[in-house]
Amino acid sequence: MRNPAILMAAEDEGLRHNLKLRFQPNGPELIDVPSRDGVLRFIQMRRPDLVVVESSGRDPHDGLELAESIRNWDREIPIILITRHSSEERVTAALRIGINDYFKVPFSYDELIASIKRNLSDHSTFPGEDDIDESMIGQGPSMRELKNYLLRAARTDSTVLITGETGTGKELVAELIHRESARHDKPFVCINCAALPETLIESEMFGYERGAFTGAVALSRGKFEQADGGTVFLDEIGDMSPYAQSKILRTIEKKEVHRLGGTKAIPLNVRVTAATNQDPERLVAERKFREDLYYRLNVARVHLPPLRERKEDIPRLVEHSIRELNHRLGREIEGLTSEAMACILQYDWPGNVRELMNLLEAAFINLPSRRIAFMDLPAAFQKRFAETERLPQRERDQVLSALFATNWNKSKAARELRWSRMTLYRKMAKYHIVTKSGS
Repeated sequence: MRNPAILMAAEDEGLRHNLKLRFQPNGPELIDVPSRDGVLRFIQMRRPDLVVVESSGRDPHDGLELAESIRNWDREIPIILITRHSSEERVTAALRIGINDYFKVPFSYDELIASIKRNLSDHSTFPGEDDIDESMIGQGPSMRELKNYLLRAARTDSTVLITGETGTGKELVAELIHRESARHDKPFVCINCAALPETLIESEMFGYERGAFTGAVALSRGKFEQADGGTVFLDEIGDMSPYAQSKILRTIEKKEVHRLGGTKAIPLNVRVTAATNQDPERLVAERKFREDLYYRLNVARVHLPPLRERKEDIPRLVEHSIRELNHRLGREIEGLTSEAMACILQYDWPGNVRELMNLLEAAFINLPSRRIAFMDLPAAFQKRFAETERLPQRERDQVLSALFATNWNKSKAARELRWSRMTLYRKMAKYHIVTKSGS
C-alpha cells in the first residue's frame, strides 16, 4: 500500500522542515503548496490523505477560511490547523467547520506527530491507534465518528453538552474529554445535580466563609473553586432547579464565585462540561430549563447513541468486559456460547452499556464453565428476554400498544417498553403518532 500524502498549506519553512525531518525516510509523502489557490486546485486534482493548514501571523482568519473551503469541497479529509492566534471564538469556529485538530504556536512537535498518526491510522504506514479510551469500546461508524469529534472537542476549551440515555457512559466521556484536554493535569470535579438538595446548592458549589451560618466553623472551598484550572462536570443538569440554573449561569458568565458569607468575588479558571439523559430542547420548550443557560452549555454537543443503535459493537464490548472480569475475579472464561451471543444481539438493552456490563458480571457469579451459556445469564434477564420476544413485532405497533394499555400515559408507556421518555418521544415522532387529545 502506498504511503499516505500530507498536503502542507504552510508558509513557515521551519514547520515544513521539522515535519520532513521527523517523517523521513519511510514516512508519508509531504507536499508543499503554500498558496491558498494552489491548495484548492491540488485537492480538486488529487485528494491528499491529510491537510496541515498554517494560519499566518498577518491575517488571523486566513487559516480558518482556507480550512472551511477545503471542508466544503471534501467532508472527509482530515484537517489540522496550526495558528498563532487563539480565542474561544476561533476555537469554536474551528470546531464547527469540522477541523480534526487544533494547535496554537508554540506547540509540541511530538503532539503534532501523534495527531497526524492518529488521523492517518487507516494507512499501513501507521498501525491503527488504540481506542482513545478503554471505556469507549466500538468501531462501528457511529462510534468512530463520535471518537473523532470527542478528540477535537477535548482539545478546545469550549463548554461541552453531553446527551444520551441512562447507561450510555456520559460521565466516562466527560472524564475522557478532561484527560485529552490541556487541563488534564488539573482537577476534574463532578457535581451530581440531581442529588444536590436545594438548601445546599450554594454552599456545595461555591463554598462558604467561617461563620457564614450555624455550623460553619471553618472556611470551605466549593466544587467550582476545587476545580480551578481544571474541569467542572455538571451531571444530570436537566434535573437542576431554575434557582440553581441561574447561579450556574452567572458563574459561567462572570468566571467568578462568591462564597456564602464572603464579600469579594473569587476569579475562576475552569472548563465546564454538562450532561443530561433528557432532551434539552424539549426542556427549554417546556420552560423547565433556562434558554440562556442552554445556549451557554450547547457549544460542543456530544450525543451518545443507545446500544440498540450500535449492536455491531456488542461483541467487542462483551470481549472487553469478560477480559476485565477475568482479571478482577481470577477466572478464565473464554466468552459466550453462540446461543447466548445471539440472544444478547437480539435484545434491545434499555439500560445500554451499563446493563450489559452488569449482566455479564452477574453471569460470572453463576460460576459458568469455559463459556457463558444462556442458562448462565440471570433469571431476571431470561424473563425480560422472553417478554421482549412476545411483544408485537412491528415497532409502531409496540408503541401504540403500550400507549393504549397505559391510557396514553407516556411515562408508564416508556416503562412498559423499557425505554426512556426521550426514546418514546422520538419513536412517536418517527411514526407520526399524535398525542391523544387531552393527555
